[in-house]
Amino acid sequence: MSQISNAQTRRMDTLLKRPENRECFDCTSKQPRWASTNLGIFVCLRCAGVHRGLGVHISKVKSTNMDAWDPYMIDCVERIGNLNGKELYLAKAPPNYSKPDQLCDNVVLERSIRQKYENKQYWAPNY
Repeated sequence: MSQISNAQTRRMDTLLKRPENRECFDCTSKQPRWASTNLGIFVCLRCAGVHRGLGVHISKVKSTNMDAWDPYMIDCVERIGNLNGKELYLAKAPPNYSKPDQLCDNVVLERSIRQKYENKQYWAPNY
């Protein structure tokens, strides 16, 4: 098992302090501590579990403070993050779109996440 470097810890701390990354990308939960290393977004533990269920061909999830990350993974969340993620994964969302509440039913949460990443329902056209 790889050890988490001080550089990774500093980079993650900086990223998680950005206002857009202080809330889960997929629900209203605060202070996400997980991320999809290929989608480049920060998510809460509950949403991370749903992402794992999608399969690694769709989303690869790691803890921001318990897992060692390869540099290219950190680069991905630095480039995208939750702010740019909206432009990519919610580009075609209807104007009244709102993400599920953190206390919503599991079925509602999973449906929302699957629509977004598995079905690519709202993705930017050229992504």
